[in-house]
Amino acid sequence: MAETRGLPRIGDSAPDFEAVTTQASDFNFSAWQEQDWVVLFSHPADFTPVCTTEIMEFARQFERFRQKSIKLIGVSIDSIHSHLAWLQNMKEKMGVSIPFPMIADIDMNVSHLYGMIHPGASSTATVRAVFVIDPTRTIRALIYYPMNAGRNVEEILRLVTALQTADRYSCATPVNWKEGEKVLAPPPKTVKDVDERLGQSDQEQLDFYLTKKELK
Repeated sequence: MAETRGLPRIGDSAPDFEAVTTQASDFNFSAWQEQDWVVLFSHPADFTPVCTTEIMEFARQFERFRQKSIKLIGVSIDSIHSHLAWLQNMKEKMGVSIPFPMIADIDMNVSHLYGMIHPGASSTATVRAVFVIDPTRTIRALIYYPMNAGRNVEEILRLVTALQTADRYSCATPVNWKEGEKVLAPPPKTVKDVDERLGQSDQEQLDFYLTKKELK
């Protein structure tokens, strides 16, 4: 019987699990993740219009994710046979091959572990959930979409890039930030920090607490 948990939160450890996927019948999540970032995303059902467009766009953007050490993995409660038929359909009809694993969560184990079943939407299908998981298997971000609205894959890539940048440079990213743009310096915590901040000429100081800087 599938284990039922509450909705995982930012900062929680991502639940480990074993499953059947389109690339392995004995898949273990933590062993597969290794030291990479992961975007784990669910879709309501195979052979549905919105889901098909999403899966194909993740496939088209796969190399951009891979270059940033981000692994993609999808999940729904469909069977492995349905997954395989759907992947073959996309390859034959749309010319798109899916290079990442798809979890066949027919017992709903993964879906319950990650809070992907929302009874108000459906008790027999996962909502459109996205979990960003860092190399320490910590959940860093989560996004939920309704069943009738497709995701923005470009935004998901931007989000993970922002998290990676913030970790690497001990900074934050402003609204609509894109890779290569200025980031936000941490706000000062003491009077001395304020004085030092105001004395720096190599940063864009909008105010003592709001400073943009170039990454070096």
